[in-house]
Amino acid sequence: MSGSAPAAGTVDDSGACTLCELPTEGVDVTDEDGNEFCCTGCRDVYAALGDADVDADAVRERRRERGDAAGDADGRDAADPDAAGDADRDVPDGHEATFLEVDGMHCATCEAFIETVATDADGVSAASASYVTDTVRVDHDPDAVTVADLTETVSGLGYSAYARDDAFSRRQASNMATARLAAGVIVGMAVMLQYIVLIYPTYFAFPFYNERTLSYLDEALASTSGTYFFIVIAVLTTIVLFFTGKPILRGAYVSAKTRSPNMDLLVAIAAVSAYLYSTLAVIFVDSPSIYYDVTVAIVVIVTVGNHYEDSVKDRATELLSEVTAVQVDDARRLTGDGETESVAVDALEPGDRLLVRAGERIPVDGEAVDGDAAVDESVVTGESLAVRKVAGDAVVGGSVVTDGSLTVAVGPDATSSLDRVAELVYDLQSGNHGVQKLADRLATVFVPAVLVIAAVAAAASLALGGTGTDAMLVGLTVLIVSCPCALGLATPLAVAAGIRDALERNIVVFDDTVFERIREADTVVFDKTGTLTTGEMRLTAREVDDDLLRLAAALESRSAHPVGQAIAAARDAADAVDDGPGETPGDGATPAVADGGAAATDAPGGGSDALGPTVESFESHARGVSGVVDGVEVVVGHPDLFDERGWTVPDAVREAVADARDVGRVPVAVGRDGAAEGFVVVGDELRDGWEETVTALDRSGVEVIVLTGDDERAATVFADHDAVSSVFAGVPPEGKAETVERLKARGVTVMVGDGTNDAPALAAADLGVALGGGTAMAADAADVAIVDDDLGSVATVFELARAAGRRVKGNIGWAFCYNAVAIPLAATGLLNPLFAAVAMGASSLLVVTNSSRALLSD
Repeated sequence: MSGSAPAAGTVDDSGACTLCELPTEGVDVTDEDGNEFCCTGCRDVYAALGDADVDADAVRERRRERGDAAGDADGRDAADPDAAGDADRDVPDGHEATFLEVDGMHCATCEAFIETVATDADGVSAASASYVTDTVRVDHDPDAVTVADLTETVSGLGYSAYARDDAFSRRQASNMATARLAAGVIVGMAVMLQYIVLIYPTYFAFPFYNERTLSYLDEALASTSGTYFFIVIAVLTTIVLFFTGKPILRGAYVSAKTRSPNMDLLVAIAAVSAYLYSTLAVIFVDSPSIYYDVTVAIVVIVTVGNHYEDSVKDRATELLSEVTAVQVDDARRLTGDGETESVAVDALEPGDRLLVRAGERIPVDGEAVDGDAAVDESVVTGESLAVRKVAGDAVVGGSVVTDGSLTVAVGPDATSSLDRVAELVYDLQSGNHGVQKLADRLATVFVPAVLVIAAVAAAASLALGGTGTDAMLVGLTVLIVSCPCALGLATPLAVAAGIRDALERNIVVFDDTVFERIREADTVVFDKTGTLTTGEMRLTAREVDDDLLRLAAALESRSAHPVGQAIAAARDAADAVDDGPGETPGDGATPAVADGGAAATDAPGGGSDALGPTVESFESHARGVSGVVDGVEVVVGHPDLFDERGWTVPDAVREAVADARDVGRVPVAVGRDGAAEGFVVVGDELRDGWEETVTALDRSGVEVIVLTGDDERAATVFADHDAVSSVFAGVPPEGKAETVERLKARGVTVMVGDGTNDAPALAAADLGVALGGGTAMAADAADVAIVDDDLGSVATVFELARAAGRRVKGNIGWAFCYNAVAIPLAATGLLNPLFAAVAMGASSLLVVTNSSRALLSD
């Protein structure tokens, strides 16, 4: 986007759209109040949502300030036009935005800590982090602090920061997590084995040990060798606590530093208390009672639970197919002597001329200066139909030349609309704070309460005549028995069960807060192209005889245009749509098609014989194609093409073409030997089950909205459906994200989409759902991906969320019931630390068992 962003909430007189802030130069779209818009879609959204109980200023201000823990009121200047993705956030002149992936964030407390550490660094103006996407955005002066400096600053205390595309660092972080778990399990087993064989028999006087054996063990533990034995156990426990438990201790430190008690804090207090008590006992007491087993059990149980949750999510992501990245790295630049050279896109300068051939992506935004080509802009705009581009037309980076070739002059910014979409996605992801887990919210009350109870119980023991050791044991027992292993596992294991059950239904859940957020959804926004429709052009109706259809299909087989390819796919008349003669669309109705709208045009066919009709000549025009097939001159295209060639077009054909175009289809006239004889209609096929899906959501009380970059005529069928409350058409990607923001001001909003152009809206929504057949960028921006493109799975996600919520509440309910019984017993001295540890383990086992059950019955 060129130029400075306009002030939020003002009538835009600087050439930027009032809704999405895209340039309005050359576009004359205004409303009655004088607000300027880049397109009619943004104007319609603003008219519907701008004044509908939504404070537009507040919406934009929230987008600018979202995630900035340190506050943005620091006298910043207007947005830097050179900083990508700055439409929603003011960045000081000379500063740039850097996005880092941070391993180790797992709660809102981590977000606040990372932001504080980053903003304290010299040269950093702002930072915003999201544990949901493991991303932090840092606005900084590149001359004062480099990306390497930022990485080093953010890394520490167990956090690992690295560039988003640094696969090696990501592997290192994964390997370290595995090493911590392996060390905890192996070393922990060595500790527990000593307890089972030597210590527990003497503490509990196992009946299957005779008195002589027990006496021998007592003497051995009391001897000098016993002292060394305790020291070895202490060393092994130290490894478990400070290596395996480092993430827990880090979380506790961050919790204390930010004054936000969480589960990590209470887990760490219990584990460290047992460790310190046992270590002091080994140093100062003969024949000590040690509780290193409690420390080991707490650390290993919590680590295994978290690892299980992460492993389920990792296996889920492996189910997604790898989709080729759509960004362009290289360009073919024309030299002064008419030759071409391959250069990096970053090296392009405004005014450079690029050659883009059929099947290639246009590297950057610019203007066509030579050539005639069909361009598919759906990756950026969402428009399902290719657009013909000739000299003088603007082109957008990331779009694909499907037919012909173009010479493109690089625009003044030498940037790509697709790259700006990517930066907008990153910006929204890093600024969208995660939802704090229920257990962590409860911890803000539970942790201080347990500490108070432990202190009061210890003081009461002393007041009643107990020794200092007795008082310490009572306090330690309270901390151990209330250690929230069960409470800490309640949410992650229920979430892991939801992820597992979703995976079995070809639904991939990327974010563990999905099941909490989607239950509160007020609005579900559907993209049209590729979501409610298949995104594939198909022959949907025809008024032409079989022989002429075969000739037209053979001719169009030479074209790379999506409409031509759809006609070419129907070259076998037996597989083409058969509406019968005289079935012309009229009165604004959708053309009738066989089988309720699904054309069986998949088989390529071969015509009347194995080779099919022979194309003797072929010529592509701006409005269609022409040529000679089997000795017959054939024309397929817009009626204007027939007029240019002096061919006859009957009024009935001309009217039918106009009627079909009015409902968002692409009709083309077909003729031979000087006259148009009929027409065929090509359209984007509706996806199976779309009506059932929107109806089910509407009945559940969720508002359904359709948002599309297509022309409003292409969305008529949705606007007429009773379950759809609103349709916003012709909306660009930035406008989609802004629309979602305004809808969020009215309630929790879910966005369902599939393409790159949907990615900003998916990231901006409270919850993003991407169909798995979409682009990699859409999957990256979403919280949920539906791998098999089954639209009905959207409703399944809602069902899983409700079931996971019930499971979480059941687990937490059990954990609190356990604590309600166990804490009073520990506080009154009726439990010792060992029994407290056993009770804690039994509680955790019950939570694990409950979470292993399927959430939904098949």
